[in-house]
Amino acid sequence: MTSRHPGAPCAPTRDEIARLVADTPASGPSRRIGLLAAIATFGSLLFGYDTGVIAGALPYMYMPAEAGGLAIDEFEEGLVGAILAIGAAVGAIAGGRLSDRYGRRHNILLLAAIFVIGTLGCTFSPNVWALYVFRFVLGWAVGGASATVPIYLSEQAPTRVRGPLVALDQFMIVFGQFLAYSMNAALSYGHGGPRARVASDPTGAVDAGAWRAWDDLARIGGVVVDAGNGQAWRWMLVLATIPAICLWVGMRLMPESGRWYAANVRYAEAVASLKRVRSDGDDIAGEVQEIIDAREREAVEGRWSLRRTLSTRWTRRLMLVGVGLACFDQLTGINTAMYYLPKILHAAGFSSADSISINVVTGAVACAGAGLGLWLVGRLARRHVGIYQETAVTLSLASLALVFAVGIGPHMLADGTIAPSVPGVLPWLVVVLVCLFVFAKQSGTVNWVLLSEIFPSRIRGVAQGLAVGCGWLMNAVVTYVFPVMMEHVGAARTYAVFAGINVVALCFYLFVVPETRGVSLERLEESFASRYGE
Repeated sequence: MTSRHPGAPCAPTRDEIARLVADTPASGPSRRIGLLAAIATFGSLLFGYDTGVIAGALPYMYMPAEAGGLAIDEFEEGLVGAILAIGAAVGAIAGGRLSDRYGRRHNILLLAAIFVIGTLGCTFSPNVWALYVFRFVLGWAVGGASATVPIYLSEQAPTRVRGPLVALDQFMIVFGQFLAYSMNAALSYGHGGPRARVASDPTGAVDAGAWRAWDDLARIGGVVVDAGNGQAWRWMLVLATIPAICLWVGMRLMPESGRWYAANVRYAEAVASLKRVRSDGDDIAGEVQEIIDAREREAVEGRWSLRRTLSTRWTRRLMLVGVGLACFDQLTGINTAMYYLPKILHAAGFSSADSISINVVTGAVACAGAGLGLWLVGRLARRHVGIYQETAVTLSLASLALVFAVGIGPHMLADGTIAPSVPGVLPWLVVVLVCLFVFAKQSGTVNWVLLSEIFPSRIRGVAQGLAVGCGWLMNAVVTYVFPVMMEHVGAARTYAVFAGINVVALCFYLFVVPETRGVSLERLEESFASRYGE
């Protein structure tokens, strides 16, 4: 085999590639790209389940230890969510490096095992400190999945379906959250909502031995309990082991990324892998040639470190765009609804039990939005989808802030509860606006598609890991401060702040984000280098 560039490693010529494609058999049974995507996105479903399940678990965690809870407060509540996000940031960065070194499929198999370990550790945590440790471990798996699964899908997918296939990843995240809300609601309903048995009540309002809703007992204050159904949160968490096992078993049947093989000069294995996921009419030789051309350019230029990436104008710009996409995705405030909706609805006047049940409705709306997002990504420019998302999210958040400020705020009592005089339509108006918010966000989520497309192959794993890691750090900030802001600043001001941030995000999509639709990953690299210069 010959080399066409001085200093580049030996690479096959076009004729040699054609012979290699003709002579190399597939490395195993054929796998339809849809089946491959369905299996790989179990990692995304776990991402969604493990981030969404906490919404229904938190009301039970607030209960005292005697009632089966963890007796947490709003600061510890924020940490329960934030520590997973911090772990996810570390997992995303480490996962990007591991997937570059050992392969995308290898990394997903490892993540499936970590999902099981983290889930079981969280389930059997005796106190909140042990829960923090295993939420961090679980975060490693969530972050690794968020960085690795989109890359695996984008590298395995033919160009014609790459956008919708990577958008499926986002849909499965949302479906995982919906599944978590549904399981939360079913378990909460089966337990009758958060309830505890009274041991003594200094006020005399409740007789000893009586079972009451925890909301009512917490409002009275000073009540001593000796039993309860707070253990329900453990059942909510442990169910995540089922899709984790499915992910591990399913990925054992899937091929490694053909592009990863080619990027590591394993061309015969690349062809054998691609043959398992391509139809007879696909141009495998042309696909391999594009990968080889890109790798030859990398070989001539030398190995790209993160420092070199940031010191080169066009890769630095793409790195900043990637970090911006990841961070602004968190600053939409979507995870305040995904993690804390029962808290939001409780602030609007609903009971904890009703809030957990209503959470299923918003989860279903989010799934419907993500389904529309699959259609939009396949038919519209990436930037246009992002612009639609940010416009609709800003309007929804501003409307929520207005309803809390003008409608619900005047009926708030000194203890933080809602007076009976509040018009009955207002809490339901909050539900409607939250539904519009999550529908707009999920139907317009295009950042994961863009992140899987904008980075050149020489830095794709590391750059995606760094960008997603920064996004998870921003997630940790938002997750921690939201319950504290709700408690000490109020819902109206909290949502006004997020609405203002999304105006900035809209400008980012309008003036900074590049378009990537309908172009191969290698052609995009050439276009970015030419457009933004060295």
